[in-house]
Amino acid sequence: MTGGNYLVRFGGYSAYSDQWGGYLALSNIQGIGGSIPPMLSHGLVSSALFLCVGVLYDRHKTRLIRYYGGLVSTMLNLSTIFFSFTLANMSSPGTSSFIGEFLILVGAFQRNSLVATLAALGMILGAAYSLWLYNRVVSENLKPDFLQKFSDSNGREVSIFILFLVGGATVR
Repeated sequence: MTGGNYLVRFGGYSAYSDQWGGYLALSNIQGIGGSIPPMLSHGLVSSALFLCVGVLYDRHKTRLIRYYGGLVSTMLNLSTIFFSFTLANMSSPGTSSFIGEFLILVGAFQRNSLVATLAALGMILGAAYSLWLYNRVVSENLKPDFLQKFSDSNGREVSIFILFLVGGATVR
């Protein structure tokens, strides 16, 4: 397992990129208050992303990114769910961690603008990596030579994902 070729590393990289908030939150009271929603959201979103990878692994028995592509044409439900959690992982507006991470950055900017700028750059790079991965796995050309079984998420998996979505929506 070298480099960023494995889907599982996506969850690990997102966990590392989310740790900056915990360190920056200690800069003032505003940051501490803002750090609680992203921590709760990270637990839900990371778990859901690992579950998405688990569903893909269950169907195709590989975690290598290069074997995936074009899943939007065969696994529409999972592609939509994966996109929802990718947006939440990026702390997009309207997701459970957006306000908290915004408060953390504002608090950090009050203390040290250079550190806040570097943290914002890290958020942008993390979002770019998330979008790159989603595009690579879901939107590229379909690779039927590698992927044999094209069944979409079943009712049990969708109900578990709905619980994650409801849990993430209530973290505010």
